Amino acid sequence: MTPIDHYLWFLHLDRRMPLNIDLGPLHVHVYSRAVFLMWVTVAILAVAGIAVLISRKPELVQKWRTWALIAPAVGIPVWIGLGTTAALAAVLAVVAVIEYARLVKLGRADTYVLLALAVAYPLAAWLRPSLLQFAPLVVLLCALPSVLDGDVENGAKRTAFTAFGSIWICWALSHLVMVYPDAYLLCFAVAATDVAAWCGGKGLRRMRWARRAVSPLSPNKTIGGVVGAVVGAFLILTLLGTISVGLLIAVSIGGLFGDLLESMLKRQAQVKDAGDWLPGFGGLLDRIDSLLVVLPLAYFLG
Repeated sequence: MTPIDHYLWFLHLDRRMPLNIDLGPLHVHVYSRAVFLMWVTVAILAVAGIAVLISRKPELVQKWRTWALIAPAVGIPVWIGLGTTAALAAVLAVVAVIEYARLVKLGRADTYVLLALAVAYPLAAWLRPSLLQFAPLVVLLCALPSVLDGDVENGAKRTAFTAFGSIWICWALSHLVMVYPDAYLLCFAVAATDVAAWCGGKGLRRMRWARRAVSPLSPNKTIGGVVGAVVGAFLILTLLGTISVGLLIAVSIGGLFGDLLESMLKRQAQVKDAGDWLPGFGGLLDRIDSLLVVLPLAYFLG
């Protein structure tokens, strides 16, 4: 067999695994790819945990604990079904909107519009996905609070920030439902690619071309990081058995663009993080900024 034959054989392996639990009233009998994803997550957390303990760096321990909480918080709702995935998307959108509104200094009325859309978009994706085609009309309706207030001085700015938030956060997170049942797979791939980008940036920094920043918005986002992201996305998507050119572009390049988008907003607000409640990561927006671009891209390209 040629290397390509070996690769294709590995790529098309059946990744469904059984999970049988019988503990009193609890009876779980599952045979699916979700079980494989669960064990991959547990294995990576275990290996990372050992490495973190050896390093003895408090900031890494803090980040590992947060990851250990994030994995089941995302994985369990997605595992249960489409409705709970929609609920998860709505909760993420609500928290992200609150952080975003604080970041761009949105007023109360505009924030309420975004909070309503944070719930409405995931519900529409769950119950009637065809409603998402009205997103351009909803963008125009984001001007309503400014129009009703007669805000000549800041109306255009308020509308722009509200409209952008409606697409970047609310509409984008509704695609957590649209990509179901691959929602957790994409979240996992994005997280792993972020780590690969960091490793690429650090590992290739001795090379002059690799140290070049992709954008002045974030000097830490380098060409080396892009290389690491592409290689990492290729490897992780191969491991998960789901890869295509479109999905590779969405996860690697889309993730980087999402990170730079938030960097632009934080630079304008002159803050380092969108929040401080996620130990080691800042706010929720700091954790899901890549996902906000990857999800719709993966849906349309993947």
